[in-house]
Amino acid sequence: MNSSPVDPDLLRAFVTVVEAGGFSAAAQRLLRGQSAVSLQVKRLEKRLGTRLLDRGPRHLRVTSEGEAILDSARRILALNDQLIARAREPELAGVVRLGAPEDFATTRLPALLASFVRAFPRVALEVTCELTLELLDRFAAGGLDLALIKRDPAIPGSARTARGVRVWREPLVWVGASPLAPQVEGPLPLVCSPRPCLHRSRATTALDRAGRAWRIAYSCGSLAGNHAALRAGLGVAVLPLDMVPHDLVILKELESGLPELADTEMALIEAANLPAPATRLREYIVRDLEHGGAG
Repeated sequence: MNSSPVDPDLLRAFVTVVEAGGFSAAAQRLLRGQSAVSLQVKRLEKRLGTRLLDRGPRHLRVTSEGEAILDSARRILALNDQLIARAREPELAGVVRLGAPEDFATTRLPALLASFVRAFPRVALEVTCELTLELLDRFAAGGLDLALIKRDPAIPGSARTARGVRVWREPLVWVGASPLAPQVEGPLPLVCSPRPCLHRSRATTALDRAGRAWRIAYSCGSLAGNHAALRAGLGVAVLPLDMVPHDLVILKELESGLPELADTEMALIEAANLPAPATRLREYIVRDLEHGGAG
């Protein structure tokens, strides 16, 4: 068996084709010709001795073998990029001011930021956790270099959140202390953050459309406080699927009688004339979250 190293450029071509959904879009991202990208993927398949993509005139699918190596390829590329970044900019230093919603900052961000700090140990991060509209106010006042904000993809031109690049798709679910949580007499008790809160709005709008009465049973600006209220059985809440604590129950709409919830998304906005450290963090966020969250 050939044990020589795999060229990272071949791995990058394969990963980009998968993420872009085709050779043409991948070629645009990689600034190469479509035939050159196709040749790189074929060379990778020959090198690994397996077919990674199932190509057809109107479809492109990842094979089971391709799925098996996709995650490893991404990790190899991430380590390769970190190594190159440190070699090219070993003295990169400064402060980056990042804003993010609390639920996202305590779940998805820590591992990403840890990876960034390992690559650039002289960069200090100042992370602010607030509701999206508060983050937008702080950003507009010049208090943030970068901000992750929640927005509604169903209303692309509405209000102040209609900007930035999408980096994460958030399926929303109903959550409670037990499967019986929605089966209460009278208005459905809700646990939520104070206005303005996109998840709160999603919950009340969906219930109104379904003709289900509701009331705010507990409202707290702290994510930990709302989780504690859910555990105590004070009501139900709307949370992103990937951020539901393991000791709470996801309530299936059909079984619980609760209305279906549409997805929301996370977008990244950036200040003008970003300093070099903030530019590097932006690249980390876009690459990492697009890989894991864009649906």
